[in-house]
Amino acid sequence: MKIAILGTRGIPANYGGFETFAEELSSRLVQHGHSVVVYGRTNNIRYEGTCYKGVRLVLLPTISHKYFDTVAHTFLSACHVLFQDVDVVLICNAANSVFSFLPRLAGKKTVVNVDGLERNRQKWNALGKAYYRLSERLSTFLPNAIVTDAKTIQAYYQDRYGKRSYFIPYGADSSRLESRDCLDRLGLEPEGYFLYVSRLEPENNALLAVQAFERVATDKKLVIVGDAPYARDYIARLRSTSDPRILFPGAIYGAGYRELQSHAFCYIHATEVGGTHPALIEAMGCGRCVLYLDTPENREAAGDAAIAFTKSPEALAEKISAVLADPGLRADCQRRAVERIGKRYRWEDVTAEYERLFRELLGNKAQSQPSDDRARLPSDASAQEGLPNDHQAALKSESLGSAGRRR
Repeated sequence: MKIAILGTRGIPANYGGFETFAEELSSRLVQHGHSVVVYGRTNNIRYEGTCYKGVRLVLLPTISHKYFDTVAHTFLSACHVLFQDVDVVLICNAANSVFSFLPRLAGKKTVVNVDGLERNRQKWNALGKAYYRLSERLSTFLPNAIVTDAKTIQAYYQDRYGKRSYFIPYGADSSRLESRDCLDRLGLEPEGYFLYVSRLEPENNALLAVQAFERVATDKKLVIVGDAPYARDYIARLRSTSDPRILFPGAIYGAGYRELQSHAFCYIHATEVGGTHPALIEAMGCGRCVLYLDTPENREAAGDAAIAFTKSPEALAEKISAVLADPGLRADCQRRAVERIGKRYRWEDVTAEYERLFRELLGNKAQSQPSDDRARLPSDASAQEGLPNDHQAALKSESLGSAGRRR
């Protein structure tokens, strides 16, 4: 098959989850014999080649502004791909749904990976939130199909819009990186630090992690990895801490990121908006003990393989102290984490499900039937399968217009 991936900043990944997703999926699709092109932004990608890991790269300009960066680039990409020899166009981010009809004009099958409920991010003003809400609705009929990477989000689209979606989760590796180059540069010792990784935006709660750690008596450090192009005031507030144990090395990708994940004493996951968060399952795949903010999406990914905390510095500080005091608790979480990722979040399985979906859309149904229920279009009854009862009730409430209250 000939496949194009739009809607990300491009590869090699150097920003966030969608970029890592594009790199991991596209490179594996190439290994499986498909032809893949990934569109990237000239204001983000510094890689000078036209091909990366066998994936063809197309870089196009955009408008470097919080409200226009994504949609301006995706519009240009959708126009460009109209004239390319591709069978399937995969568009990332529900905000780009408005352009998903364009490739269809040229007879190409179009899929949108909607991610989470992005309109709940604090960085968006009322107009931005309204655009995301409109984009959610557009995603239910403009593309040929939509993909959700968490069952909680799948159930939301089913309940609110009556839209059936393909559930295909994000992927993670179940392996450690034993090298320590990044640790050496930062002056860190293996298992001598707690790790937090995310874009440094308010709803990702890095400040909560900082405030919690300040309350804990330990010689270990807290490493806050990440950055954000439109959150300078928030980042300045984070860095104003007087605790010398807390480090801010900025954004780290590739081998350095994997080294930090592999050697952390514990990983803190505090995000509250989105579907399946890459850093959460990547930390679990590395066999790390994980403390996670208790939201339906995070709970779905972590299962019984991690430790939940409520949204307060005191609650997180209590959990940090617990894993410091109980080696057995930490070891049990590490073992369960690796087992869970190996069963549910393997990149090879994710790639196979996308292949099945693309083939089904192209009419090759004999080759496209899923091996399990993950990628099938769910019946109304099964859309909420596997969700906790309290979240099923919350989804009912949200469908009546109360989406913001469960965050």
